[in-house]
Amino acid sequence: MANYTAADIKALRERTGAGMMDVKKALDEANGDAEKAIELIRIKGLKGATKREGRSTAEGLVAAKVIDGTVGVMIEVNCETDFVAKSAKFIELADKVLAVAVESGAADIEALLAANADGKPLGDVVVEEGAVLGEKVVVRRVARVEGKTVDAYLHKTSKDLPAQVGVLFAVDGEGDSAFEAAHDVAVHSAAFAPTYLTREEVPAETVENERRIADETARAEGKPEAALTKIVEGRLNGFFKEIVLLDQPFAKDPKKSVGKVLEEAGVNATAVARFRVGA
Repeated sequence: MANYTAADIKALRERTGAGMMDVKKALDEANGDAEKAIELIRIKGLKGATKREGRSTAEGLVAAKVIDGTVGVMIEVNCETDFVAKSAKFIELADKVLAVAVESGAADIEALLAANADGKPLGDVVVEEGAVLGEKVVVRRVARVEGKTVDAYLHKTSKDLPAQVGVLFAVDGEGDSAFEAAHDVAVHSAAFAPTYLTREEVPAETVENERRIADETARAEGKPEAALTKIVEGRLNGFFKEIVLLDQPFAKDPKKSVGKVLEEAGVNATAVARFRVGA
């Protein structure tokens, strides 16, 4: 007869995030000793880490923090299933990753994974925690944004899961109006997924390719030669409105562009970062 209860199984699952059968097997082997069972889960998980290397990590969460209103840090941590993504153990790990990102000032994944966490590289901690969770866990990316005013916005795509979309947005102004504008644009960015902040950031070859497609399409439609230049430029502007944040119609007032809204608030955009889990 097993010397543990259903409550013990539930408690251990909450502590480790491991699956029910893994928890039961560990408790059986540990003769009901919870701490020993956790050790067994960790050991078995580490042994299986190599087998998990090729697995897909399409689930996870985005977390962010703003320091002193002027520095924003955002991370994305991935796992294999939504069950693990919403577990307390995985969320706790993501909080640790974010804390290390804030403290270390890391601006890229290599620096972040090499940063100190509990006396060892963060990358080692992530592997160990993934072993306990029984899934491949990956810190996919980190962003660091600075400005006179920075806002972070996190959005849940499902009420049962942690935030899966995150935005950091910075402007060059200060005060309540600057913060309100930054927040509104951060929320807009979460929904409309801009690829670039300004037109100048769009690679020249991308623009030229889009211009060529617009020209060839207009000619195929039989548009008059005299009108081609205007038609192509119009379609190119439409392309910019899709991918460039400052050109996008503002979510709250589509008659205005995001750039116009910021201009009316007396601020300029200085940086934006947007993460969506798995995208």
